[in-house]
Amino acid sequence: MKILFIGDIVGRPGRQMVGRHLASLVDRHLIDLVVANAENAAAGFGVTPDVVDELLGMGIDVLTTGNHVWDKKESFASLDQEARLLRPANYPPGLPGKGWGVFRTSAEVPVAVVNLEGRVFMNNLDCPFRAADAILGELAAAARIVLVDFHAETTSEKGAMGSYLDGRVSVMVGTHTHVQTADERLLPGGTAFISDAGMTGSRDSVIGIRKELSVERFLTQLPVRFEVAKREPMLCGVVVTVDESTGRAQAIERVQIVDRE
Repeated sequence: MKILFIGDIVGRPGRQMVGRHLASLVDRHLIDLVVANAENAAAGFGVTPDVVDELLGMGIDVLTTGNHVWDKKESFASLDQEARLLRPANYPPGLPGKGWGVFRTSAEVPVAVVNLEGRVFMNNLDCPFRAADAILGELAAAARIVLVDFHAETTSEKGAMGSYLDGRVSVMVGTHTHVQTADERLLPGGTAFISDAGMTGSRDSVIGIRKELSVERFLTQLPVRFEVAKREPMLCGVVVTVDESTGRAQAIERVQIVDRE
């Protein structure tokens, strides 16, 4: 089977790219399940119920998030009510939403999706490595195919997580830095890995934000209000082929589409 993972969707330009290209990507690659990180999908910061509905209506099967999931209070209700919207599992207990779930393809193949957040240069959260151990213990009988979205800042932490999970999950894809890395590969134990799937938003930007605003913040150190950039929208992600009988990945391919003006 084939899984399409779409990197961090940033604002309306990112959502529009998904709307324009998702159907053709699914047809071209014979995709069975679509997963996308949506934590920046609502004006660059967080998600809202309307944005969640919009993205799911486009054909995305599961939405993951990260540290910006709490930026808009409207998302709290969606996290509790929409099983296809996940948030990192290693936040403190009792918060809205869930960090993992088991979803079925149109052929009724169960696929587990796990959302975790890193700690290096990030929030002071529970250990994502130990959280992964606990979740995989619960998932043992539920799904042979497991995809992990590890929302983390550093390639070192992502690489360590990939090695830690190698052979225990089918796919470990990194998100958060908004820059697609060229290190996609199959790890020795059969796990498909990439440090960062990249961003779905404006390429003519600083990680999806208007360039001049980002430069101003660096120059002045003032809390400049960020706005989503719009020019040269692109879609980044990966297509992973997985053996249904073993859960081992067979191939991973980067995807990058740019709509030039």
